[in-house]
Amino acid sequence: MAILQCVHTAILISDLSKAQAFYGDILGLEESKERALNFPGLWYQIGNYQIHLILQQNFANSVDNEAKWGRNPHLALATDALASIKAKLQDNNYPVQMSASGRKALFTQDPDGNIIEINERTRSEGLRSNK
Repeated sequence: MAILQCVHTAILISDLSKAQAFYGDILGLEESKERALNFPGLWYQIGNYQIHLILQQNFANSVDNEAKWGRNPHLALATDALASIKAKLQDNNYPVQMSASGRKALFTQDPDGNIIEINERTRSEGLRSNK
């Protein structure tokens, strides 16, 4: 028996339009049209992996470690354009906290306070194109 791959992560959200603006417009993730479940949410495709945003009315998230967001539950994504994403987040008033380790990574929060890590990788470091 072996686990072969991670196929998706489910994240609770309270507002579909705000979540779409963050994940689709700001992060530029591609929305998946392959969604067979019949409850409100959004599915985003990254290679063979999906992020499932599930609508839960009155969802309230909390960040336990405000000083270091990476020490809270979070989803980590990789990019080859960290500076560009950082600027886009800041231009759209999303909070940004740089990694305390000194590596090329930042943490941000979606509109519901879910923490997203974005770290910089090059194609030679195994970053695969979503296209």
